[in-house]
Amino acid sequence: MGLGEILPSATLANGEGLVMNMLQLNGVSKSFGGLTAVADLDLTISEGEIVGMIGPNGAGKTTVFNLITGFHPLDRGEIYFNGENITRLKPYDLCFKGIGRTFQIVKPFATKSVIRNVMVGAFCRVKTAGEAEECAREVLDFTGLDPKKGMLAKNLTIADRKRLELARALATRPKLLLLDEVMAGLTPKETDDMISLVRKIRDQGITLFIIEHVMQAVMTISERVVLLHHGEKIMEGTPEEVASDVRAIKAYLGEEYVVARG
Repeated sequence: MGLGEILPSATLANGEGLVMNMLQLNGVSKSFGGLTAVADLDLTISEGEIVGMIGPNGAGKTTVFNLITGFHPLDRGEIYFNGENITRLKPYDLCFKGIGRTFQIVKPFATKSVIRNVMVGAFCRVKTAGEAEECAREVLDFTGLDPKKGMLAKNLTIADRKRLELARALATRPKLLLLDEVMAGLTPKETDDMISLVRKIRDQGITLFIIEHVMQAVMTISERVVLLHHGEKIMEGTPEEVASDVRAIKAYLGEEYVVARG
């Protein structure tokens, strides 16, 4: 089994085929105990895109991911995936349809080996242990974790735990992959390596939606950036447009980021 059989093909947004909206959020809203976490969010992501979402802590970014992946029900609005209304589907249904994700707080099966952790994700698509192991080996090779496949997950460094979280999600064969702060806590070298891996994933035809606080990373790899503040979309645009917009500077980036870029 080759990597192309594990990671799905998709029409890329680069002129090689017809571009369509893979994900569409219409007026999505969610409150918790009277506190509005997400307010009337409209958002579209096309096949083959890398879209970044930024904003202060508590802005509602992870809540958006939880709504897309069915962990929280919406109060209002609708979500479409490849033209299908998925608003009321459960997380396992959405995984089968091709939506994968990582979590901000990495929690591998600590007492299981790296390959066993990835096999858990593979069982979303295959039925036998042999097939799951074959899939896991391919994904581990792709993510650079193959030399550590026999290690217990609890013995991995934070950088390798992040890669393991990513590998487990890839083993579900997603068409759309949501990455929640996969670069948090990494060294500059580890961040560069993760950026390269994210680009390699997109080159396999997987669409990426990324939450990230490491500005250099998200501005480097994203083709479009969405700024969320107090649950509302303040703006969206290219990294250059967002970095130079006074609303983004005041709400999140700060003058220091502008000076550092200059």
